[in-house]
Amino acid sequence: MYILEAENIVKKYANHLALDGVNIQVKEGSVYGLLGPNGAGKTSLIRIINQITAPDSGSVKFNGETLNQKHIYNIGYLPEERGLYKKMKVGEQAVYLAQLKGLSKSDATKKLKEWFEKFDILAWWDKKVEELSKGMQQKIQFIVTILHEPKLLIFDEPFSGFDPINANLLKTEILSLKEKGATIIFSTHNMESVEELCDDITLINQSKNVLSGKLSEIKTQFRTNIFDIQFTGNVNLINISQHHQFKIIENTKIDNKTNISINLLDGNVTTNQLINTLLPSGNIISFNERIPTMNDIFIKIVDKTDVE
Repeated sequence: MYILEAENIVKKYANHLALDGVNIQVKEGSVYGLLGPNGAGKTSLIRIINQITAPDSGSVKFNGETLNQKHIYNIGYLPEERGLYKKMKVGEQAVYLAQLKGLSKSDATKKLKEWFEKFDILAWWDKKVEELSKGMQQKIQFIVTILHEPKLLIFDEPFSGFDPINANLLKTEILSLKEKGATIIFSTHNMESVEELCDDITLINQSKNVLSGKLSEIKTQFRTNIFDIQFTGNVNLINISQHHQFKIIENTKIDNKTNISINLLDGNVTTNQLINTLLPSGNIISFNERIPTMNDIFIKIVDKTDVE
């Protein structure tokens, strides 16, 4: 079931077309990556989902219903640009923001203190926001975003400014929220985080969908058919090069180890068949397929659509 469906979304600002027929379908209980270069239209789409702005045309459905004001309480949004009031005390502000999402003061205080303790920031409860580091402020906004347990969470660059330890803490919490049934839309330029967290993705460039689907299937779609093999001992490279089904594209030798990279020319040949073909040529000690990273795919697709 799709918790969120956006169909043929068009949004214009003066002479700028921010979104041009964009579609996304977000499965309930998944982590959905909303990707694209700066200015692609991601923030415009997120603002529409949050009902900050409205599309010029197209439709958005939440749990099968046309998106409307009552759905606001089922959505938590952590924007890229943080917005805490710097002169207010941390705890006071967090309680206030939680009350805006429908929690009572007592429930908000109890839940917040549990989360503050979990994130090791309870000692900052009575400090002013301006006394906190950027990372500390981000932790507070993350907590406030998820505190009312919305069905849909939208995180825009949630790891910006975090050190690796706190970034991993946040990743763990995001996966925990997913396990508890939350659906997460995750917008970032960090493709490593996309690979770690996302089930499905949509890549927007120049206001249009240019790639959508299940992450694992997309990576398979962009397979390079290049394999890196390491041999020990004497290797019969002539024997390998005589096969018409593949081509040696790299060849290096260090001490008693030979490293070659092979481009598989025949897509019908399985990895088992390739290994069996190589076995008579030498002693194989490692065999790895070059799987494209999301960073590779992102650059390839964006470069292609920019040219077009």
